[in-house]
Amino acid sequence: MKHILLLLLFFTITINAKDYNVLDYGAKADGITLDTKAVQKAIDLCTKEGGGKVIIPSGKTVLIGTIYLKDFVTLYIENGAILLGSPNYEDYTTDTYKNTYKNEPHMDRCLIFANDAKSFSIEGKGTIDANGHPENFTKAKGGRPMMMRFLNCNDIHLKDVTLINPAAWTSAWLYCNEIVVDGIKIISRVNHNGDGLDFDGCTNVRVANSSFDTSDDSICLQTSRPDKPCKDIVITNCVFTSKWAAMRIGLASRGDFESITVSNCTFHDIQDSGLKIQMNEGGKMKNMIFSNIIMKNVPRPIFMTFCQQRAGVDSPIEMLPMKAMHGFSFNNMIIDNIELDKNSVIFLTGMPEHYITDIQLNNIQMTVAGGGTQKDSDNKNIKEYTLETLDGWWPEFSKVGTLPASGIYARHIDGLYINNFQLTTISNDKRKPIVLDDVLHFNQKSTFLNKKEITSTKIIQH
Repeated sequence: MKHILLLLLFFTITINAKDYNVLDYGAKADGITLDTKAVQKAIDLCTKEGGGKVIIPSGKTVLIGTIYLKDFVTLYIENGAILLGSPNYEDYTTDTYKNTYKNEPHMDRCLIFANDAKSFSIEGKGTIDANGHPENFTKAKGGRPMMMRFLNCNDIHLKDVTLINPAAWTSAWLYCNEIVVDGIKIISRVNHNGDGLDFDGCTNVRVANSSFDTSDDSICLQTSRPDKPCKDIVITNCVFTSKWAAMRIGLASRGDFESITVSNCTFHDIQDSGLKIQMNEGGKMKNMIFSNIIMKNVPRPIFMTFCQQRAGVDSPIEMLPMKAMHGFSFNNMIIDNIELDKNSVIFLTGMPEHYITDIQLNNIQMTVAGGGTQKDSDNKNIKEYTLETLDGWWPEFSKVGTLPASGIYARHIDGLYINNFQLTTISNDKRKPIVLDDVLHFNQKSTFLNKKEITSTKIIQH
């Protein structure tokens, strides 16, 4: 009897589900007329009547300023349709919360916003074009709106859409739960700070089968509130290219990070870091696995830092005590950096008396250009990441310069296990493959270091 009632309920919901084509609510859909009111009218009626699809129809370009998504609404952008952001900054409202990073209020506004909403989605084979070109949006012109911001929402789906040309971040998800992102494409190169997906204090997140071409971090996990952890995150089957990091975990880190897996992904032509893992603001970070990853032209394949730095707009001026950063496993990785310079090293660093603990590096093949000099090898003056040396800025690789290792440099680590690590240098390198500084409980098993001088031409032909 129970199964029959559930079946009847399903068919009732299916029958009652309704489509709300924005053309029926006054949208001109000519790409010139501002259709914000028509789209919002369709959304409001959709949620009032119990939910359904608000349709942006194929072959149409619908121009909008800020819209608000609501309960049980699917914003469905049909194949060949474009939802276009207005080029006028005044069409973006001021009640869409804020950017949580310090010194960036010019990114407070956004195109699509939801607050305390549940069970909504953005789907379809169409495109959201935020129209964020510098001729439309700069800090000097008033600001650079984000494409999407979701605050305190539950059960969100983002599927199959293409997201392009945000003026700032593509999306900010703040304190949300139950998120599915699947089959999307993000291209965010036209303006600065073009992050892809930024999950702040979010739980139960699944990102899969998506591609990213970004001018800043493609995926960022962060915690701007101490009571909102970032945990139970799964990222798989994705392709990343970026002007900055493919994935950053931390920086904004007042809350805890826990239970994160990244698998079956490719990273290529990243200008900063592949996996950038940074604990700064007093939270704890633990239990993360990164596996089955290929990186090509990624200068800092793994860049881990444990330090103190204020990142969030709401963070206290006085730095909180250091807590813990432990339990990381990197497995089955191929790193091909033969086209880059000598600064292509895995870099793991804690702070004096504040160690990163329990790191495993298993089955890693790494090919680098080499070229390190004896002077590089002898360099013992590697700057620490402290409040003084950072001088108010983020803990970036540029703060330390060339490292004395050609493969792995680890500092202030307690518990480092390296198994089946193969390093090949294309040109002669005077540096040691692995350099340890203040590393406790180091275990190296079956490590194969193959240093040979061969030309890149031979490698390519091979």
